[in-house]
Amino acid sequence: MSSLHNHRLPLLLRGLRRLSLGNPMRWKSVDVAHRPIDKVLIANRGEIACRVMRTAKSMGIRSVAVYSEADRHSMHVAMADEAFHIGEAAASSSYLNQEKILNVAKQSGSQAIHPGYGFLSENVEFAEMCEKENVIFIGPPASAIRDMGIKSTSKHIMSAAGVPIINGYHGEDQSVERLRQEALDIGYPVMIKAVRGGGGKGMRIAMTPDEFDDQLKSAKTEAMKAFGDEVMLLEKFVQNPRHVEVQVFGDHHGNHVYLFERDCSVQRRHQKIIEEAPAPGLSDEVRRSIGEAAVRAAKAVDYVGAGTVEFIMDQDFKFFFMEMNTRLQVEHPVTEMVTGTDLVEWQLRVAAGEQIPMMQDSIKLRGHAFEARIYAEDPDNGFMPGAGPLHHLTTPSPSPTVRIETGVRQGDEVSVHYDPMIAKLVVWSEDRDSALKKTMAALRDYHIVGLSTNIQFLMALASHPSFHAGDVSTDFIPQHYDQLFPPKVLSPAVISHTALAMAAKLTGGVAEFTDPFTPFSSVGKLRINATPSYSFSVADGDKEHKITLSQGSRGEWSVSVNGQAPYSVMDVKMDVDEEGKIAIRSSVDGVVSSSSVLMMDNTIHVFDVEGKHSLDIPTPKYLQETSGVGSMEDAMAPMPGVVERLLVEQGTKVEQGEPLVVMIAMKMEYVIRAAKNGIVDKILFQPGETVAKGTVLVHLKDEE
Repeated sequence: MSSLHNHRLPLLLRGLRRLSLGNPMRWKSVDVAHRPIDKVLIANRGEIACRVMRTAKSMGIRSVAVYSEADRHSMHVAMADEAFHIGEAAASSSYLNQEKILNVAKQSGSQAIHPGYGFLSENVEFAEMCEKENVIFIGPPASAIRDMGIKSTSKHIMSAAGVPIINGYHGEDQSVERLRQEALDIGYPVMIKAVRGGGGKGMRIAMTPDEFDDQLKSAKTEAMKAFGDEVMLLEKFVQNPRHVEVQVFGDHHGNHVYLFERDCSVQRRHQKIIEEAPAPGLSDEVRRSIGEAAVRAAKAVDYVGAGTVEFIMDQDFKFFFMEMNTRLQVEHPVTEMVTGTDLVEWQLRVAAGEQIPMMQDSIKLRGHAFEARIYAEDPDNGFMPGAGPLHHLTTPSPSPTVRIETGVRQGDEVSVHYDPMIAKLVVWSEDRDSALKKTMAALRDYHIVGLSTNIQFLMALASHPSFHAGDVSTDFIPQHYDQLFPPKVLSPAVISHTALAMAAKLTGGVAEFTDPFTPFSSVGKLRINATPSYSFSVADGDKEHKITLSQGSRGEWSVSVNGQAPYSVMDVKMDVDEEGKIAIRSSVDGVVSSSSVLMMDNTIHVFDVEGKHSLDIPTPKYLQETSGVGSMEDAMAPMPGVVERLLVEQGTKVEQGEPLVVMIAMKMEYVIRAAKNGIVDKILFQPGETVAKGTVLVHLKDEE
């Protein structure tokens, strides 16, 4: 497996960074006393914890990890100089336990806590607790987190600071009548948003007055469950908007800068999936204007540290303040790649009382970068998050222009308890076109077996003509759905290489696949008066295919699918690596192509220039009948997760569609409903228990 990380910056950017960081005058503190940091606790997990540790180590700062029971053997624990167990798998018992984390900071002698993103990174109470305990919180003042954390408050502050805001209502009168009237005054369509919202929760769109009451009720219900607060704000809904955000940075000396913008328009479930810097199509004037507006926003709340000001941008490049994220963003690496900076290093230095390393006139924009978030999820099933083991993992080769930001290794498991992101693939090049081509090439080289991922979808997205042209919006996926999810077609090369790999496994033609218990492994392959011929069945989803493979007298192969005209396969070259992955190169009907084939758990995984193709070897019917698999009428887990609540008891009479079980997976709630009318016969799992995808949770029997 290739190395999983290389944090070196593009070579042509290094000179700029050395120039800015090498000037000792940059670090002279004026008004704020230095508080040296030689040990930092990272109050997070996964890739962001690993990413902070790498920079801390490069600065000679020791790192302290905290971990839950589920993360006992995780990569961030292994990387840290010290690691402390802080609780059970649930985040509420571990990574959100403020007192435990502060106690570890004091016990370990850490002068500072870096919260990463998520968890406690924007928690006002935790920032205040750190200050009270004389522990440096590597983030903005608690007052800035508080002001920016409530959308209605932040809008008032931004308006007063001259930052463009979108027309809307942020008042205290929350009566339905008042909200209904304000929506009419704003003009439809309108966005209904929870003031304490985030991650797309508590947010609805009303296109017409007739929809308003229902959408308001739905938004309030979701907001109350997610945040314990149902206060709403209203905004004019910008159709086909772009999501453009600006990286800002401030210090304790009153200095504030912007490090240009990122485009994060392409999203699913209101969450980002691919980001780039700079945003395509912006003129120098718009770029400067949006950057200066972001700095005004930061100054308005006396911001310190790394922050992101998010804007909605319309088709005429007019932008409006949306919110401010008072932390380091997931997508910060693309900014680092185009500015030659290390934002975590900046955070640590500024937290220690130093000035911002570079002033505005020294920050230059160089080249273009993309970040593709690789998730354990099923794009073909509504991007449903997943979990499970990483049986096989190979990545693109890290280089000065390719970064793999991850917190997992081959053999690790993506846990049901946390976010399902596996890694961030960050690619830089001199311009957008070449950066996009390199991103596509890197995605082809990212091979994962063991769970579903969105890599294939990212390849379809990055190769779409509209994305290539920079014609993006937050509606990109629904607008281009048919092209992003085309019908699956097995190419002649995939079919042929699948057949060759299966034949090699059956006959011991590749040494690592030889079965030591078969007599054919000890004899040659010569068969008198016999032409080698094989037949296989494979399933592509619900479609089963019959494949026949036979060899001609001159060594060429013939491959036929479902009795159709055969393909001619010649010049076959096969090799196998130490992990059992077969490299195949051949000419199929005159077209030369290469692929890698891996067989695991009765599934054949073929990786080629088009991405990954997984074909199952069908289970014989007699085994299906004795396997104990639940019927489609049972209530089954749609993904790995934890049983949260049972809504029925044994003997309960239920109707089709009635809720039976509530599951939690990847910080999201899922309700499992009855597939038919019936009576609850068996409840197989209790709250708190972890279940795998497809596990029967409740067995129903027919009414007597």
